[in-house]
Amino acid sequence: QVQLVESGGGLVQAGGSLRLSCAASGRTFSRYAMGWFRQAPGKEREFVAAISKSSGSTYYADSVKGRFTISGDNAKNTLYLQMNSLKPEDTAVYYCAAAAANPYYSDSPQPSEYDYWGQGTQVTVSS
Repeated sequence: QVQLVESGGGLVQAGGSLRLSCAASGRTFSRYAMGWFRQAPGKEREFVAAISKSSGSTYYADSVKGRFTISGDNAKNTLYLQMNSLKPEDTAVYYCAAAAANPYYSDSPQPSEYDYWGQGTQVTVSS
């Protein structure tokens, strides 16, 4: 079992920055592929960024590429999402997720490929 707790969300003006954190407890953090998803009101949950198990390779949705950075600290069992140049369309609840097996990264990872989820943290970007 893995327990995930997100933090760091909030209200920010367009062009601003936020850093989300996801604290993992339970089994060793490094044994899972980790990812960030988001869900805006009335929309499906969508992939944002991922970091693979073992290699640590990173993957991003086209909509956030160049603005967001995913990273992990194995010693702290914590996953991060640095979000810069935020836009109103980035407004959503952001979820941290863990997968026992690497998702299919050639296509956008799907929520169904992840086994464990946090409760989410709200990010609101005002124009």
